[in-house]
Amino acid sequence: MADPASYRPQTGEIPINPGVYRFRDPHGRVIYVGKAKSLRSRLNSYFANPAGLLPKTHAMVHAASSVEWTVVSSELESLQLEYTWIKEFKPRFNVVFRDDKTYPYLALTMSEKLPRVQVMRGDRRKGTRYFGPYTAGAIRETMDTLLRVFPVRSCSAGVLKRAQASGRPCLLGYIDKCSAPCVGRVTPEEHRALAEDFCAFMGGEAKRFISKLEKQMAEAVAALDYERAARLRDDISALRKVFERNAVVLGEDTDADIFALHEDELEAAVQVFHVRGGRVRGQRGWVVEKVEDATTPDLVEHLLQQVYGEDGDSHGRLPREVLVPVAPSNAAELAQWLGGLRGAKVDIRVPQRGDKAALMSTVRENAEHALKLHKTRRAGDLTVRSQALQELQEALDLPVALLRIECFDVSHVQGTNVVASMVVVEDGLPKKSDYRKFSVTGAAATDDTAAMHDVLTRRFRHYLQDKTAQVEAAALDGHQAALDAAADAAVLDTTTPAPRTKFAYPPNLVVVDGGKPQVNAAARALADLGIDDVYVVGLAKRLEEVWLPDSDFPVILPRTSQGLYLLQRIRDEAHRFAISFHRQKRGKAMTVSALDGVPGLGESKRKALLAHFGSVKGVKAASVNELSAAKGIGPALATAIATHFSSDAAAGETAPAINMSTGEILET
Repeated sequence: MADPASYRPQTGEIPINPGVYRFRDPHGRVIYVGKAKSLRSRLNSYFANPAGLLPKTHAMVHAASSVEWTVVSSELESLQLEYTWIKEFKPRFNVVFRDDKTYPYLALTMSEKLPRVQVMRGDRRKGTRYFGPYTAGAIRETMDTLLRVFPVRSCSAGVLKRAQASGRPCLLGYIDKCSAPCVGRVTPEEHRALAEDFCAFMGGEAKRFISKLEKQMAEAVAALDYERAARLRDDISALRKVFERNAVVLGEDTDADIFALHEDELEAAVQVFHVRGGRVRGQRGWVVEKVEDATTPDLVEHLLQQVYGEDGDSHGRLPREVLVPVAPSNAAELAQWLGGLRGAKVDIRVPQRGDKAALMSTVRENAEHALKLHKTRRAGDLTVRSQALQELQEALDLPVALLRIECFDVSHVQGTNVVASMVVVEDGLPKKSDYRKFSVTGAAATDDTAAMHDVLTRRFRHYLQDKTAQVEAAALDGHQAALDAAADAAVLDTTTPAPRTKFAYPPNLVVVDGGKPQVNAAARALADLGIDDVYVVGLAKRLEEVWLPDSDFPVILPRTSQGLYLLQRIRDEAHRFAISFHRQKRGKAMTVSALDGVPGLGESKRKALLAHFGSVKGVKAASVNELSAAKGIGPALATAIATHFSSDAAAGETAPAINMSTGEILET
């Protein structure tokens, strides 16, 4: 851990202007981003008396090795730049709000020719209308009920194509839960009108549709068409069931998001009710670890930044009012920023009395229960992970905490299609975004130890290259004028994607799948690169022994050790990832075609040729003019194809395309 005094800037060097500052660790990784009205007073508070800081702030300043800052012209610009950099660098010591569970949305893919209604989770997609979030049970019931009145397509693309090819609708088409545009019962325009009516109903225009159906039912009764009147009666009942599911809690013209939180010294739980048209349309929750010295107003500010900053107001998510338990820091600037996202004024208020304050109390009660439930569910997992990492560190006698572990495995079949995998675990949890695949060729593919040496060399050579590039970039970025220019660019362009980190962040421990030979090969690769601060162990499958480099005897962990369980899980994940890549590569190598050797002929053009001529035999028999008639085949490529097959015929090469694993002839 670094001494904060070793990188503390002189007080006179720090400007008194507003700005944004960044703490970096010894590897150049940004670990904290903050903003300040006065950079000098804010940064001095970190260094004046580090012993008096909160535990996690104390850990942050000791984990850092440098601090830098950027001056901006206003507090609004500092708010925008702080959000941009938090989103770009994802600092480990900043507050990050994570959903306490995954909430489904009712979505309509209006960008498709035949819009589809479905339940969706995860990231939002362009051209799709979203309603919710809802609980899983409620959303299924709502969709099933509304399809009776608005029979919009809900089938997958595969089911739609099969129905179009066969001319018969799916089961939903037969039971009148789908208007069956796939077989022409309605035109695409009529189907889109149904989808728009579905969206209008979910958007709050329920009374209009209910009144329209009531009028049609009265007309059917007057015409003595009692069967149609009965169907309309059932439709009205279905719409009212959906409409009345959420009770009116506020005035019908009220559109607001109501936030409440419940916190302790270490964590905070946040709940929000989405009120549209006076009704609670959805509910969401987050649990956050308080990894910095953040007050409640700071938490509220970061919450609103992250909730509304991710995708702006692309789907009308920002309401006219945002009700919060306490006024956020920089409330005026935050309201101005949210107003820019919405395109209209946004009020941030703290309700004091009346119906809104009563609903705020209900939301706060939900947050209190959510934090209790989170602690109950997470206590066991957190304890086990901490115990496993601690046991492993003590058993291997390592001087550093195992914050990041990387595991490598080699996979092949009798020396063919040799591949390797790298999986990453941070704080005992897998980090799949950092997983990597390696193809091993040449002399390195002769045996497992050579492959392991090659893969470790390539992985840490990238790390050294990225580290050198970061050092050079930091040296060029030291001048204050350059920092100001960077700030202006960041404020003006907040949509710039974050750079890919690649291999710039090293592990504390490398685990290889294998025994003494594989461990020594991995250690030799690190030694050849001059890396001496990364520790290496191997886990042998036969007796689950843990091997250290240049050791004649393995470390035997107890069978009930949580540390051994952690190593086994990491090893098994690396093996799974390597096997998946190996099967993918082997599957591609198993299928060969006579068209593969034609220069300039890619996959799409091969498919076009086969579709045009029906088989490879037809392609071989075609003339240059006939080949040119195929889609995407020009005169030059047609000549190359004809020349290729004429030379093959002269050499007697007439083998058809086959599947090498089964012997099946694929093209004739």
